[in-house]
Amino acid sequence: AEPLINTTKVPKKFLADKAYDSAELRKVLKKRGTKPVIPNKCNRKKPFSFSKKAYRDRHLIENAFCRLKDFRRIATRYDRLEVNFAASIYLVAAIVWWIL
Repeated sequence: AEPLINTTKVPKKFLADKAYDSAELRKVLKKRGTKPVIPNKCNRKKPFSFSKKAYRDRHLIENAFCRLKDFRRIATRYDRLEVNFAASIYLVAAIVWWIL
């Protein structure tokens, strides 16, 4: 995840699920000035604190991906070219925003 994180702007918070719970990732985020909002795995010996209130916002992001995947073209990625796939996502996002 570190190379992907380094290519983006520095966010205030990093919302992620338990799969991203690692001490190394937390160090990278803190070095960049980002607050990690990642729940602890059940086998962590020294748990870190995180904001449960901020973690609830992650639900909105998950809902957005679920809405996009309601469209078969997006879920199965019929388009081979990145440009066409991005256009499909933009179109579906506009339709979902207009309907809701």
